[in-house]
Amino acid sequence: MPPSPSSRLAYIDWMRGLACVLMFQTHCYDAWLGGDARKSTFFMWSQLGGTLPAPLFLFLAGISFGLVVDKLRQKNLPAGQIARTTIRRGAEILALGLLFRLQEYALAWGWAPWSDLFRVDILNTIGVSMMLMGIVCWIILSFAQERLVHRVRLVLGFSAVSVGLAISLFTPLLWTTWRPRWLPWPLESYIDGVHNLGQPQSWIFPIFPWTAFGFIGLAAGLFLASDCAKKSGGSTIALGAMGGLLIYLAKWLDARPAELYPVYDFWHTSPNFFLIRVGLLLLILAAAYIWCRWGAGQWGFSPFIQLGQTSLLVYWVHIEFVYGKFSILTKRAQDIPTASLGLLAIFLSMVLLSVLRTRLKGRSTV
Repeated sequence: MPPSPSSRLAYIDWMRGLACVLMFQTHCYDAWLGGDARKSTFFMWSQLGGTLPAPLFLFLAGISFGLVVDKLRQKNLPAGQIARTTIRRGAEILALGLLFRLQEYALAWGWAPWSDLFRVDILNTIGVSMMLMGIVCWIILSFAQERLVHRVRLVLGFSAVSVGLAISLFTPLLWTTWRPRWLPWPLESYIDGVHNLGQPQSWIFPIFPWTAFGFIGLAAGLFLASDCAKKSGGSTIALGAMGGLLIYLAKWLDARPAELYPVYDFWHTSPNFFLIRVGLLLLILAAAYIWCRWGAGQWGFSPFIQLGQTSLLVYWVHIEFVYGKFSILTKRAQDIPTASLGLLAIFLSMVLLSVLRTRLKGRSTV
């Protein structure tokens, strides 16, 4: 029996909600823990969990993008119109990212450096990745929509995976020997995350490697839109098995003695680490599908699904109450229990905000 449309969308929202919760805990403990707590194993695992939210958000943006492109294509819209619709949405997200940076700078007026206005944050990268995906889809659809009418989805998916892998493979070079130093740093930062500090920074979200997760998500979204995936949940579960194989392959490749790059940084630029994270994303996708279809994911009210439906809003708001001038706890001064209570307060507040936003939106459409 094929899953209902609501259950098919619910696990995507659930994953986005998971990304929100992982983001909350990462930001809260990073902002508030101080002293010996920052040297603890607990903090180390918290920050390790913080490596997942950004890939999750980009991956899920790619999935949603793929579902939208496939829906527009099924309406027989021309490639140019599909490109304009999707690229425009990416530009809107990028504009929101720039507006967010302007808001943060205004709220921190007097002590925030002006360079913060040009920080490449996750919203900027989601917007840019959507624009890039729109361009790639436009090129492929312009060529394949008439010549390969029965294989367009397959060609689009293969192209998305190819672009994602290419971005990952070029990242180590563009962060080191091929750095575009000739660009002004606000532009170079979109390539390698250099910001104004002379060297690529791990806390920036440049095109290389981050947009690669969006392209992998695009391929996954196109697969989920296929008749095979719609008819059988086993297809989604198979993606999880593929994720496990990718993790094994990445570990095997990383153990090889051959070095392809003059500078190798496993945690920040390695294509092997990229494959491991893609494998984890596919495993999480399959687990979320199982949880929401056969588990307790949709038993009554789900705070994860609720947060996932308003992820942009809760991302925007929580930052100021964690890192900003309205932080609910003194920064870099708390122990683990106190910071955990603060995290609980942020979580409950964001769920409440999300519910209010959903209900107000529902009223406005009546």
